[in-house]
Amino acid sequence: MAQNIYDQADFFEGYSRLDRSVEGLDGAPEWPVMRAMLPEVDGLSIVDLGCGFGGFCRWVRAHGAREVLGLDLSEKMLARARAAGSDAAITYERADLDELNLPKARFDLAYSSLALHYISDVSRLFATIYQALVPGGFFVFSTEHPIYMAPTNPGWSVDAEGKKTWPVDQYLVEGPRTTDWFTKGVVKHHRTIGTTLNSLIQAGFAIGHVEEFRPTKAQIAARPELAEELERPMFLLVQARR
Repeated sequence: MAQNIYDQADFFEGYSRLDRSVEGLDGAPEWPVMRAMLPEVDGLSIVDLGCGFGGFCRWVRAHGAREVLGLDLSEKMLARARAAGSDAAITYERADLDELNLPKARFDLAYSSLALHYISDVSRLFATIYQALVPGGFFVFSTEHPIYMAPTNPGWSVDAEGKKTWPVDQYLVEGPRTTDWFTKGVVKHHRTIGTTLNSLIQAGFAIGHVEEFRPTKAQIAARPELAEELERPMFLLVQARR
């Protein structure tokens, strides 16, 4: 079973203060790139894996999705999603993505935002998603970039010439890594880009687009702290198709 840190009070309180939590999709700097990877959602049946506060579920419904299933392990996240408004075409359910089962050929689009780095066995999950999509269905997801996850220490170090460097610890050594983020002992699963992409291919997916997120000049002008993201990618974004 995946670690359920989002139901811990200190973690949930800290996470709720993030821009992406307060502002919804527009507060997530990677959202414009993710949105460009999506097919036209009008009339589609969609599953959101790790739906959080339900922002994506509501967005696709506003753009014509026929029905949406939002899945999350956190009861606190699901309660916030349900409190944002009722819609008979949106269903929220509690689910552990490490043990997920989905009906065959049920969805046109599977979407996941920043949840896969908590999953220990993505090969199993990708196979589950593949069989749950109709032929031609899309899988669009973001995850923490493995370069971002690999540092031993948060923040920058400075070399002898005064240049900022980003420490990377055993990038090729995959497996669980424990960090402190809003609370102590958060477990994330480090895997290389190659492992992620090859796992998709082995599940049967055709990879359509891969993006290592970088903020635009306009985004940096609006939020100067995003300039740090030019030094190393924070997110890996992928579009695949059955």
